[in-house]
This record gives sequence, C-alpha cells and structure tokens, in this order.
Amino acid sequence: MKAEIITIGDEILNGQIVDTNSAWMAQQLAPLHITVAQITSIADTETAITQALQQAETRAEIIIVTGGLGPTKDDVTKTTAARYFKTTLVRDPAVLKHVEQLFARRGYSDMPEVNKQQADVLASATVLFNDVGTAPGMAVERNGKYFAFLPGVPFEMKYLMENRVLPALSQKQSDVFVYNAHLITIGLGESHLARAIADIEEAMPPFLKLAYLPKLGMVRLRFTAVGKDPSVLQTEAERFAELVAERIKPHVVAHADITFEEVIINAFSEANLRLSTAESCTGGAIAAQITAIAGASRMFQGATVAYSNQAKMDVLHVHAQTLEKYGAVSEETVKEMAEGAKQVFHSEYAIATSGIAGPTGGTADKPVGMVCIAVAGKHETTTKTYYFKNDRTINIQRASMAALTLLWNLFQKEQLISEK
Repeated sequence: MKAEIITIGDEILNGQIVDTNSAWMAQQLAPLHITVAQITSIADTETAITQALQQAETRAEIIIVTGGLGPTKDDVTKTTAARYFKTTLVRDPAVLKHVEQLFARRGYSDMPEVNKQQADVLASATVLFNDVGTAPGMAVERNGKYFAFLPGVPFEMKYLMENRVLPALSQKQSDVFVYNAHLITIGLGESHLARAIADIEEAMPPFLKLAYLPKLGMVRLRFTAVGKDPSVLQTEAERFAELVAERIKPHVVAHADITFEEVIINAFSEANLRLSTAESCTGGAIAAQITAIAGASRMFQGATVAYSNQAKMDVLHVHAQTLEKYGAVSEETVKEMAEGAKQVFHSEYAIATSGIAGPTGGTADKPVGMVCIAVAGKHETTTKTYYFKNDRTINIQRASMAALTLLWNLFQKEQLISEK
C-alpha cells in the first residue's frame, strides 16, 4: 500500500518550524509495508487543502493529514474536510467533556466558545480520541481510501498514530511487501562509492532498488525490495547488501539502520571501553551528538569545552610551552588535550579538537577551516589536520564527523591488536 502525508501550516512554509512529523510517520508506516509516495507541505487555506486531498487520492490508498485542527480562525482543516467529504460538523459529547476536564485541571473556570469548537468533528468520521490534548483526530474511509486527520503538535500526533491510526492500518492486509536492508559507510564519497559497486548495482533484480543517502563524511545505503514473497525479498536484499559490504569492507561500520554515534556507543559498550572529549572549535558538538543517544552513559565519561588557552592548561594540563611554540591550533596541542582528557576523565579513549571555525580568526598560515584533531587510545595517540572550506556551522559539522571517524579507525586498529 502507498501513503501520502500532508502537513498543513504556514509556519512550516515560512521556516518558523521544521516538519519532523512526516519523517517520524514514514518510519512508523514502514514496518506495516506501507511506502510513502509523497510528502506535501501546504498553506492553511481551503484551496490548498482541497487540491492536496484531490491529488493525494490519485497517488495513494492512505492519506494522513497533520495540522490545522486548532481552535483559531486560521485553522480551516475541519471545515474544508467537511466540504470535501460532503458532510457536516457535529459536536461530539465525549470530546467536549474531555476538553472541559482538561481546562478545569489547568485551573480555568470558564472555557471560551472557540475551544468548545475543538469537539466539532466530521459527522461521517470515526473520532480518534486524543487523550493527551484537546484536538481529536478523525478517520474517514471512502472509495477504498483511508484518510486520517491528526493535530500537528508532535506529541499529540505521535500518540494518535501509535494508539489509533497504526492499529487500524495493521488490519488492512496487503499482498505487496517491502523489505529494507541497510549499510552505513564512512570515508568514501557518494560518487566514488557508486563507481566501486556499479557492477553489483547493475546486477540487482528489478524488484530491488539501491538508495544512496549521503551526509557529511558518510553514506547510508538502503536496499529496498518490493514484491509478494517476503522471504525472497529478504534473501535478495540481504544478499546484495552483503556483496556490497564485502566489496567496500574497510568503509562499512554497520549493517543496520542506526546512526554512526549509535555504532560507536554500542561498540564501546560491548568492549567495556570509555570515551571522553576535549573540544575547542567544535564547542561541545561531539559530546552533544554522543549523549543525544540513549545508552551513552554506558561508555561516555565526560567532556570539557576548553576554549581559551588558560582552560586548556588548567583543565587538560596542556603545557604552556606547547601553546607558545605551536599555538592552540596545532597537532601538538590537540595531542596533549586528548591525553589530558583521558587522565582527567579516566577513559580509555579521548577526542580533542582545536581549529578556526570562522568566519574570522584565520591567518595565512592557519586559515579559516583549519582544524586539528587528536584521538588518544589505549596504546597510541593519532592526530590529523583538516582544511575545511565552508561556513562556521558546516566546518563544525565536518570537524565533528572527522573526529568520530578518526576515533572509529583507531578503535578498530587497536581492537585488531588486542585480538591477536
């Protein structure tokens, strides 16, 4: 089955908020073998909503709409949907009681009429009761199509998807299945990767497609098989993924749909190793990426953002002579920063960064984008200097990815030594 997701809201179109709802919903639909044919963001107007619904019906069997269910005048989704489905709005007593109770619990003795209108639902719809908010969802089935209208507030949308929509969709049987196999690669650009595996990709059967999903410093590969025999789909997707993995073996870090940070956390946790960071130009970005992942506490010891030379000396025990002779942005300095972090945080591994992220501060010898990175491991410390040529934000992102890659390579090297 195919689905289309429609997000409604001027705040999405003008960049005030980022649409994270669609990505999350697509991830939840995948296990049900429901592929997303299109994601559309539209203005909160009757014309835009009507046109989007009409077009979605031609492309998908499942249409999920988020946003525009609030109590204010600019939220016109319900009235537009009523016209679209040639029905009326009725006030649902159970929803009204729920909204009144929510207001009472929040200490409001009088509820405005506009909020009572949140209990208005399509007469032809199945009410998707919203236990965690005031705006109910609605489901409509017409001409073999399933429509779900959900609030745009992320935690309310997620609650209704998990407890109302997905259970309903799981009952809809499909004779077409989807299976995805995944690889995560680092240190090989998309074009070089494609060239290296061109013959393997060419040999794939028609029902198997390879998608390249590049990010800074890495490329995720997704092998998607679509057909009627689940066992064949799984076998072929995994077989070709393994062929690719063997071809580019030094660059493959995982055979799963997870992040590089999760790969590192899992590997360090299994090896009972600990990591710390000492960051200057990256400003704590590396530590933030690691600790954003659940389970990081199993291996992450701590971090410091040692921006000034004095902090580098006081916290990480960098020698004054090193800073004076080589400067803060040097491999000599980051080497001492990493080794100092190992001692301070009692970790087996440590990452250190120092550089000139920009847009100012560069010199002829040390231009904007120059970043020195060190990784101290169990047996050695490795250092490397990079010259990035982007804006400040991208330079920090590239430096963070480069640091994690340097960490992974040293970890892999030392693991091989330990196994011998």
